[in-house]
Amino acid sequence: MVGKKSGKALLREEGLERTDNNLDLTTWPQVNMINQKNYYTDYLKRDDQILALRLQNEDARNRMTKEARDRDRALALNGRTDPDGEIYGNDEVLPDETAASASGQEVWGSKVVVVHPGSQNLRIGLASDALPRTVPMVIARKWSSTESEDETEGPLPKRVKFSDDEHYKAEKLFGDEFAKEYGEMSQELKVHMRNNKRRVLPNSKEVIVNFNEKTEPENISEHNDPQRIDWTEIPKDPTQAPDFITGQAALRIPDNSRPKYRLFWPIRNGVFNEKDYASKNLLYQDFATIIEDAIKAQLSLKRKAEWAQYGCVFVIPDLYDRAYILQTLEMLIKDFGFGRVCFIQESLAATFGAGYSMACIVDMGAQKTSVCCVEDGMCVEESRINLKYGGRDVTDNFIRMMLFDHFHYQDIDLRRRYDYLLAEELKQKFCTMNEAEISQQLYDFHLRAPSQDTRKYLFKTYDEPLLAPMGYFRPTIFDHSQRMQGRRRLIDRSYDLYDGLPNDPMSPAQLAVIQYATGNPAFASAAAAPALEALTTTANTSTPGRQPQLNLLNRLNNESEATPRSSEAGSPAPDGTGTPQLGRAASPGAVAVQETANAQANAAAGALQQSIQQDKTLPIMPLDVAIITSITHAARGDERKFRDFLGGVMVAGGGGKIVAFKQVLEERLQIMQPAYARDILVGSPPRDLDPQVLVWKGASVFGKLSVTNDSWIGQMEYDRLGSRLLAYKCMWSW
Repeated sequence: MVGKKSGKALLREEGLERTDNNLDLTTWPQVNMINQKNYYTDYLKRDDQILALRLQNEDARNRMTKEARDRDRALALNGRTDPDGEIYGNDEVLPDETAASASGQEVWGSKVVVVHPGSQNLRIGLASDALPRTVPMVIARKWSSTESEDETEGPLPKRVKFSDDEHYKAEKLFGDEFAKEYGEMSQELKVHMRNNKRRVLPNSKEVIVNFNEKTEPENISEHNDPQRIDWTEIPKDPTQAPDFITGQAALRIPDNSRPKYRLFWPIRNGVFNEKDYASKNLLYQDFATIIEDAIKAQLSLKRKAEWAQYGCVFVIPDLYDRAYILQTLEMLIKDFGFGRVCFIQESLAATFGAGYSMACIVDMGAQKTSVCCVEDGMCVEESRINLKYGGRDVTDNFIRMMLFDHFHYQDIDLRRRYDYLLAEELKQKFCTMNEAEISQQLYDFHLRAPSQDTRKYLFKTYDEPLLAPMGYFRPTIFDHSQRMQGRRRLIDRSYDLYDGLPNDPMSPAQLAVIQYATGNPAFASAAAAPALEALTTTANTSTPGRQPQLNLLNRLNNESEATPRSSEAGSPAPDGTGTPQLGRAASPGAVAVQETANAQANAAAGALQQSIQQDKTLPIMPLDVAIITSITHAARGDERKFRDFLGGVMVAGGGGKIVAFKQVLEERLQIMQPAYARDILVGSPPRDLDPQVLVWKGASVFGKLSVTNDSWIGQMEYDRLGSRLLAYKCMWSW
């Protein structure tokens, strides 16, 4: 009897048996299931997975390799090394720069360009230079009319227009509000001088008013003026005239030139000047043109092809606009072609220049004043303050006070170029905060205008030279009428890529300034509450946090179900039935998701409304109050830090060069904080360094750091990652 055959035997006889040929059924990659009890990933958790950090490690490794080869080469040339690995030959060791120059090599820092732009001046130079070159941050372009011929705006300082029936009165020239503020400041000064046992003459004002009214100017012919001005010559043929002129030559263009030129200042109050420009492209172009011409003219780098061998250190404000940083980075890398670029905040640069590790920096510029505390080489983000007044406001204030006291040159207009230069000269010569110099003083000045004879004016002053800079402590006397015009007209604020919220940096100290300026203490807290609550941040957070990750974790924590839930929509109705099938009720998880979405929408609306309100509010506060506010937020309740910051207040910038300004500021801080009067010290830059160049000097020191400076952004990595590199390269929270 034949046995029953198996199924495999039958398949073998029929030729249907499956044979193993070691080939996969598909070429599609198979992903194994994740063990949900214990899983781990190292994605973006190692430095070698991030391009910016990987390039830094490669540079460090290449540097070590080069040093090792140099050491071996020195040993082969009968040199010797000490235990630390330093190479010594038969000759005496020279310092770094001396050795470099002796061997014909480049001086360290000679390939680094340091740029510090401001509202009024641009300071630029090589990191190896002792001092920078100063260039006015202005450009003159061919235009149909000059800035002084603009009929939409009157002369500066702005004056009250009198009708034909009204009699001209200098006391009413700037309105009743200015007259009231000026009178109160004069009375307070008299009381203060009497308390300090200083003599106050009762009729000093009347004497100087009578003298200024009656004194006539003296004409001096041009050939008898030894200090006559060489004005910029414009070709008579309009076709041969340049399209634009930058720097000091632009300020020397005669107002009656043919063709006419109009002055443009790309930066106003520390931000891009959107008021005077019709398009942001022209604004960016002027900003880049001024810096480019300064590099070519002042640093003798004529060919752009050479700039790829240079690095650039760019100084930025403590409280910045992200759009300003992104545009500047693109300009330096793409347009200028620098090999590498890095940014440094101005307060941190000031501490580098002064050699301080802990200080409260008060940077007084032409049109803005910033206050920031620096600790251990980092700006304390909560303490950053940006005030929209500066040395230019002191100039305007001084001229207004002189006109109020019947200054004979009543036609002065700061929009005219020669009048602007004259007003700056008068402020630098005569303004002081030393009460011992407050008396009836006789001064003179020379008015030099193009195509006119020089006029010599005699005038007297009393308390105007002191009260004008006292506006730092009483900023309501400054003219703020046109300060915020055009803000956000061309350049929108920056928004977060993920949640759509405005992400320009804002500090709690700056919010306190806005509270003070609006007169509504509840403004900042009420406006910031919805956004801060949704972002699960605290009031001490100075840089907006990322919202999606936090909300995702909250949502996952709220979900109690381990398996995915079914759809909230109802099932489709069967074919042929007219009654649809009802859907299931919403689950608790769906309600939580909806509440989270509503919270996100409310947070976005609250943050946007807060940013709009901040842009409309002019941040002004007395300087002494702003310093105490900044230090209070930086100390965070630590009394030792509070004392250290009070003892390390340092004034930088040209606005603080007024005589005896530091003594007055120190006195006012001691009055505000009598318990810490012995600890308060307002210092000046060491080594008799000019306060105007202190920030630039610190940036040059930062640019010469070789090992510790990891903030450089190269062209190759910028081409690959773009502005995302700033999150890894900046020394602050981007």
